[in-house]
Amino acid sequence: MFELSQHHEDFRAMVRDFAEREVAPYVAQWDREHHFPTDLVPKMGELGLFGLVVPEEFGGSADPESGPFTALCVAIEELGRVDQSIGITLSAGVGLGINPILTYGSAAQKERFLPDLVAGRALAAFGLTEPDAGSDAGASRTRATLDGEEWVVNGAKAFITNSGTDITSVVTVTARTGDTKDGRPEISAIMIPSGTPGFEVAPAYDKLGWNISDTHGLNFTNARVPQENLLGERGSGFKQFLKTLDDGRIAISALALGLITRMREEATAYANTRIAFGRPIGANQGVSFQIADLAMMEEAGRLLTYKAAHLKDEQEQGRRSVAEVKQAAAIAKLYTSEAAVTATRIATQIFGGNGFMEEYPVARFYRDAKILEIGEGTSEVQRMVIARNLGLPS
Repeated sequence: MFELSQHHEDFRAMVRDFAEREVAPYVAQWDREHHFPTDLVPKMGELGLFGLVVPEEFGGSADPESGPFTALCVAIEELGRVDQSIGITLSAGVGLGINPILTYGSAAQKERFLPDLVAGRALAAFGLTEPDAGSDAGASRTRATLDGEEWVVNGAKAFITNSGTDITSVVTVTARTGDTKDGRPEISAIMIPSGTPGFEVAPAYDKLGWNISDTHGLNFTNARVPQENLLGERGSGFKQFLKTLDDGRIAISALALGLITRMREEATAYANTRIAFGRPIGANQGVSFQIADLAMMEEAGRLLTYKAAHLKDEQEQGRRSVAEVKQAAAIAKLYTSEAAVTATRIATQIFGGNGFMEEYPVARFYRDAKILEIGEGTSEVQRMVIARNLGLPS
């Protein structure tokens, strides 16, 4: 059921070739310099990576019957196998940038933004997390009030991917636009184009990992945008970002899977060539058993990831429920993200002192892995989602 089609495997080979040619030779330097390779994004666009889930009318290539979301996960996995920052650039660019506009945008909003985003001429971001409201997204302090025919936005967002590049065209932010009848916050999504007066992008974060990825805080001080920049219906922002996060969790699972695969490859190659006490260290059970564990994690992660992706594609065809996808996404994301952290620890241990040296890729992946347990919902949030879906009391 979860074996990928020949179409997807052929696509995997194409993306892997691209990643090995256009990304692998440069990532060590990009990581050292904390450099976001803006010129790589149009190349990804030319390959069609940003348009995998987008209809042809907006420049994409989505064919509902060919598993477009599964194809996106294949691309994220293969890019993530070479570098996690590049993988998250695609994942966030589509899942958090393009998808909200594609799913909830008006015809005018789609026509304005999607063609450039699909082509890789621009990137979009999604501003949800706030300095004082992480997993508790309903506690958003960012506010948007109507003044005539304009929204006036005030507040701040934190840890926003693809938000400060030279080609970022728009950030969709969640903001409190009032209160519901029962007194709860009314959360709406509003699109704020780059360059809007009062919209300030903070300096890039000094991060533990994902050094190539573009990540900033955002500040809004009386930032004014037209009323029609509301994305979807007023008050629907909470439902919109929950749906966005469900899909994004599958993509993060694919990203983590790429990391696990790379750690298994690196550890196996090193164990076959590193000689200690007159023989390859892979001849020792203490090493070989750990690599066997990596293979097990990879296989389990692959099945969980592509089961969830398959269910997502099925849901788009009306053949699966939202609840099924939500549960599969949480399970896949939880398992693969935690397995990825373990995989980097195992690989680094097998490399010994060399694993602590930046000249070996396992060091970069070790730094990159931890955020997988945090972004798109922490491990604790995933366990909460899984438990609730099992019928346990909230």
